[in-house]
Formats: sequence, C-alpha cells, structure tokens
Amino acid sequence: MRFQHSPAIWADYPELAAGVLYAEGISDQASVDRVVDRFTAAAAERLGTGTESELPEIQAWRRTFARMGLKPTQYRCAAEALLRRFRKERVLPRIHPLVDLCNAISLAFAIPVAAFDVKALAGDLEVRYATGEEAYQRFDGGTEHPEPGEVIFADPAGNAHARRWTNRQSGASAVRATTSEVLVVAEAMHDTAAADVSKLIATAADELAAGWSVNPVTAVLSAASPRFEFGTG
Repeated sequence: MRFQHSPAIWADYPELAAGVLYAEGISDQASVDRVVDRFTAAAAERLGTGTESELPEIQAWRRTFARMGLKPTQYRCAAEALLRRFRKERVLPRIHPLVDLCNAISLAFAIPVAAFDVKALAGDLEVRYATGEEAYQRFDGGTEHPEPGEVIFADPAGNAHARRWTNRQSGASAVRATTSEVLVVAEAMHDTAAADVSKLIATAADELAAGWSVNPVTAVLSAASPRFEFGTG
C-alpha cells in the first residue's frame, strides 16, 4: 500500500512537511500512562500562561485554513483543538493507548497527528482535493460528502478518511480495540516544520517500539520524495 500527497497539494503548499509511520503488532493492551503524562507536562510548560493560538505551529495552520477558505476559529487543525481542550481541562480523555500516545505527542509538538487503522483503508491513501462525491463517515455513523476542492485523505473507493485536511478524521478508519496495523501521519507548515516533523516521527517510533515491542517503519516526505510504501497490500 502507499501513502502520498497529490502533486497539486505539494504545488499549492510547498512549505508542507509530512512525516509518516507504519507499524503492525498494535493492540489495546499497552500501558502508556507515564509517557502520556510526560508529553502532556511538556505541553503544559510550553503553553505557560498563554494560549495555543500564539504558537507558530498553530499560527501556520490557521493561515493554511484561511487559504483554504475556512474560518480558522470555526475549523481548527486537530492539534489546536487538542491544545485548546487541554488548556481548559488540563486532561484529555483516554481512548486507546495508541490514540492517547499520538494525542499526547501532538500536544507536545503542537503538530496534527493522525492515526489510521490500515485494515479499514480500501487501498492506497492520498491527501488530495475532493471531487465532492467522496463519502465521509462521522463517528456517530452518519455520512457526509466533502465540498468539491476540500482537502481530504481519500482511498480508491472514494472514502474520505479526514475532512478539511487536518481538521477531523473519519470514524471509518479510527483506531479501535481490534486495530493491529496503523499508519500515523504528522503534518506541519511552520518555518521549522521539516526538522520538527522529523523529530516527532522519530519520537513516535521510539515510543511505539518501547510500548508495543514493534519495529515501526518511518519516512519524511517531500515534493521530491512524496510516496511512502507500507504494509503488504
């Protein structure tokens, strides 16, 4: 299987830095509490007495959302939404060890991190502009259709696994108790995005190796090297 951003996305957003990770052997039995606490503490220290909107990583995604014609305070990137909730509540709900880990890393780096159940993907996954005919499954089971031209994560069957780029994932490929193979994607747009995404993916790989005794495969993508091959499909 393959993951990539379309040529049009790279052409329109040359500042994009994307990191990917694939791992198999995932379960819901790992203990990540101490690791999650460490990353959330780092996020709390970085936020200090300020807000997430002051962080350069978040400001860059706000500019990107504005370029996409979206109101940044109505549709937030996943990292901003997590940081906003964490700032108010000082805790995040526990969902699944892998999701909890990815959320905590996203908090610490202020970079959106998405985790997909590979077996729920109908083939390759591409970040591209929507035609408007794709189907997006909400977490409540309902179905939506992305707007034409909206940036989505799409598979060959026309399933949209994320809407508004880094705004919201689909329930169809969310990590769950039965998940054994995962694809993790981190994307950033700020000035030091390439270095930060590389560090984030390396950090995630180390934590998966420690928590699940797996051997993740990782890559940092670019317009010159936009494709990541993973799994056995």
